Amino acid sequence: MDYYQLTPDVIDEALASVGIYVDRGLMALNSYENRVYRFQSESDGTLVAKFYRPERWSRAQIEQELDFVTAAAEQGVRVAEPLQRDDVRLFEFNGLLFSVWRSVPARAFEPDNLEQLEALGEQLARLHGVGETLSLDQRPQMTPKTELVHSRRVLEQQAAIPAALRPRFFAVLDELTQGVIEGYRPGALIGIHGDCHGGNLLWHQGPWLLDFDDCRKGPAVQDLWMMLSGDRGEQLMQLDTLLAGYENVREFNSAELALIEPLRASRMINYMAWLAARWSDPAFPVAFPWFNTEDYWQRQLGALTEQLQSLSAPPLSLTSWS
Repeated sequence: MDYYQLTPDVIDEALASVGIYVDRGLMALNSYENRVYRFQSESDGTLVAKFYRPERWSRAQIEQELDFVTAAAEQGVRVAEPLQRDDVRLFEFNGLLFSVWRSVPARAFEPDNLEQLEALGEQLARLHGVGETLSLDQRPQMTPKTELVHSRRVLEQQAAIPAALRPRFFAVLDELTQGVIEGYRPGALIGIHGDCHGGNLLWHQGPWLLDFDDCRKGPAVQDLWMMLSGDRGEQLMQLDTLLAGYENVREFNSAELALIEPLRASRMINYMAWLAARWSDPAFPVAFPWFNTEDYWQRQLGALTEQLQSLSAPPLSLTSWS
């Protein structure tokens, strides 16, 4: 089946094949890597169906994603759980893999709300406690060197970077990449969410973690730093709040704070490459019309140059916060 032709009729058929029926309200949600739809089922309430992009993850890798979420739920972490049918959580219809999840009746998470940040710290600590117990041997490890080599190749071959800008762009990119490789010295790697930002969080009597599509083995700080924004003082306050909640449950290795800027730089580069690699998907030019313009690449060069300076600055340290 063509992944790009998931019509309502096809979605209905796929769900009906596992005994789940759409009664009303089928609506595409804001997801680009996979295809995600919310709907009402008379027997099961509000559900979300997730159709996985072919060749992104293997069946074994997706099953470990579902194992991680299920184990987290069993330990009291606020996560949306996948539905099971005859002890099966990962379904297949005409070659497409999909899962079905219970919808969380919640509102948007407020990253500038310190009470919510502290509660999120607690939930992440509980999640990481689960992540320590799982092998996740089919999921990738967070290895910026390998990822950035791939991202550079994608940007060189697939991104429409203006010719006059390319020499300077790739010179800065290479210098930043080298800085990331030299600065990324993680300690213990544990099971993490991997993509913990405001778009993957909800709030209902506490924070809820959504979308474990990027779960992997990595340093705990990866699930914290994306919640930091603003100037250095604001980030220190946010970090202090997150860790106040986190250390109610689990000790945090403060040496990992030195990984924040290398991880931030790595994400910036990988995000550009992700957009370039997916540009042939019809959903991407519609969702990201500003990408691949000359102005975009000029701004990215500026952002990479600024991040290069951040990489050489002293890392965030709670000893400097008062």
